[in-house]
Amino acid sequence: MSRFYTHKNQKEQQISHNVVESCTDVICCVLFMAAIVGYMTIGVLAWLFGDPRHVFFSRNSTGMFCGAGVNINEPNVFYIDILKCDTETNEMATTLKGHQCPTTQVCVKECPSEFWKLPPEAYASDALPKDFFQQKYCDPSLDLVHTTLTVQDILDQELCPYFYTPTLGRCLPSFDPKHVPADFILPGLSTVDDTVKHIKNAMGSLVSGLNSKSVGVRVFEDFATSWYWILIGLLAAMIISVVFMLLMRYWVSLLVWLLIVGVLAVGAYGIYHCYWEYNNYRHSKLTLGDLGFNSKFSVYLQVKETWLAFLVILCLVELVLLLLLKSLGNKISNALALLEESSRAVSYVMSTLAYPLVTFILLVVCVCYWGVTITKSHIALPYTFNALAYSTCPTVHCVFFKYDDEGFFQRNAAYLQIFNVLAFLWCVNFIIALGQCTLASTFATFYWAFSKPDNIPPYPLLQAFIWTLRYHVGSMAFGAVILTLFEFPRIFLEYLDHKFRDCQNSCCRFVKMSLKCCFWFLNKFLKFVNRNTYIMIAVYGDSFCVSAKNAYMLLMRNIGRVVILNNVTNMLLFFGKLLVAGSVGILATAFFSGHITLPDATFQAELLHYYWVPIIMVAVGAYLIAQGFFSVYSMCIDTLFLCFLDDLERNNGTTQRPYYMSRSLMRILHHNSPKTMLLKY
Repeated sequence: MSRFYTHKNQKEQQISHNVVESCTDVICCVLFMAAIVGYMTIGVLAWLFGDPRHVFFSRNSTGMFCGAGVNINEPNVFYIDILKCDTETNEMATTLKGHQCPTTQVCVKECPSEFWKLPPEAYASDALPKDFFQQKYCDPSLDLVHTTLTVQDILDQELCPYFYTPTLGRCLPSFDPKHVPADFILPGLSTVDDTVKHIKNAMGSLVSGLNSKSVGVRVFEDFATSWYWILIGLLAAMIISVVFMLLMRYWVSLLVWLLIVGVLAVGAYGIYHCYWEYNNYRHSKLTLGDLGFNSKFSVYLQVKETWLAFLVILCLVELVLLLLLKSLGNKISNALALLEESSRAVSYVMSTLAYPLVTFILLVVCVCYWGVTITKSHIALPYTFNALAYSTCPTVHCVFFKYDDEGFFQRNAAYLQIFNVLAFLWCVNFIIALGQCTLASTFATFYWAFSKPDNIPPYPLLQAFIWTLRYHVGSMAFGAVILTLFEFPRIFLEYLDHKFRDCQNSCCRFVKMSLKCCFWFLNKFLKFVNRNTYIMIAVYGDSFCVSAKNAYMLLMRNIGRVVILNNVTNMLLFFGKLLVAGSVGILATAFFSGHITLPDATFQAELLHYYWVPIIMVAVGAYLIAQGFFSVYSMCIDTLFLCFLDDLERNNGTTQRPYYMSRSLMRILHHNSPKTMLLKY
């Protein structure tokens, strides 16, 4: 029997909030608390031994950070001899496996912007180092004015560079070979081309990686320029979502049909526009192969192949939607009944619309804590180094390679990081489970109230939240750990895919994609089962396994209704999310592309490198906001539907055992009879 009601006599049923409750899945609750304690311990160790500067700053040869501490005004790393970074020609660079370049690295304020090499007269015996080198590009331990070292001594000890080139970002060479001076030939090389070749080889993938990062820098600049307007767009998405929720209380049927017609109309217009653009570029000889990769998306819009792809995709989507509507037929009316009932439930407990903010805040806290603890701990314990012990190698010197990894914490850092990831996933899934169970308990209170709203208790959302935390932490932790144990292999597969992305073996790719597909379907199935299990926990207060069995059996006995109504309602809610995200996205496109201008010119679209950056941020953010609000409706629909199915099996509609469902829900689902007793609103 549901925990929300008890039979007082054959004619009267009422809410009973004094039902004796007991904690469920206590063992899993204890394990979860122990995991939280361990997670917090990892956080303490990370704060004691870790340093987030390893993620944000580069280091010089001594292991000091550039752009922080004593080098706060020197954010760039300059390589004294960049040619030694080439793993193809330098044995030491090959031995270090790219983890460190075996040359002196110093922190500098500004990177070189011109070509320079040490002139021949600098090698004269009476040459003064201060007349040829620049102090800002030399090792800080060297004072060019007072040093007694010769130029050759300085070069042997790698205290100053004997050449440098124009650079891009972190003092990494970036130049056009056509602009290299004719006399820029380094010692040991015969021509300018050889010099350029060796420099390019030394940089290799570093230059490519930096070019990719430069795009990220420009994206960040666009965000810094338009963040205020992005927030306004997200606020507009929230307002539209709230207004839409309120309108669904009274005109849900009208809104749903407007949504359907609107989506089809937008798709039809998209097809027309794509055909029009394709027709304009039909005679153009430019192809996607001619463009290659380009960070400016607008370039691709000048190719007919792009518009042809958009046209085909939109036609397929429009066709699928039309076929779905035709096949569903009157099933949409059944789904509307559930939406109307959900709107009524949400209107009685309006505070549920704000609960996604609670889930969002808890997830942000969890993610931030994980971001802090994920930083590996490093301790610098330099070994005693004496250059005199290597008399046969006069140029020997000590270069920073890595931080100490001999301590207990350092040796086990990999295992601690695995535990950190597992604990993070467990906490995230628990927070989501807490939200689902709380909302399910709230809406179950609405359904099983004999007289609405008189029998709905005050502050039902708060009571459901407290009740869930008091009795069912173990059950939610149980469901969360099941998801976590199957999500971790998916993450590991993604890691292996990234690690072995160059593997072109067809068998390897087949196994990899098969495993990904299996884990994806399993993840979806577990989320579906967990969601319905939490509803049964909210209704009956049983343990996770018992609730999972009851939910599964109840759904299997009504599999026809479940498949049809679940997919139809999800499709209708998806249309609502598209409406919110699409409307805000269209406005954002018009604004950030410069088609809508403000009279006071407080924002200029011309200042953006990529106008699509804020557009994507606003559109994705608007969809996530709509997802948060519509998730309340989705949970309400699932809860009321399971309660409805259970109501049909436990009651028969007579005066002794009346149904708890509304008259409209009963009539549309074809279970009305002359002897049926229904609740009145």
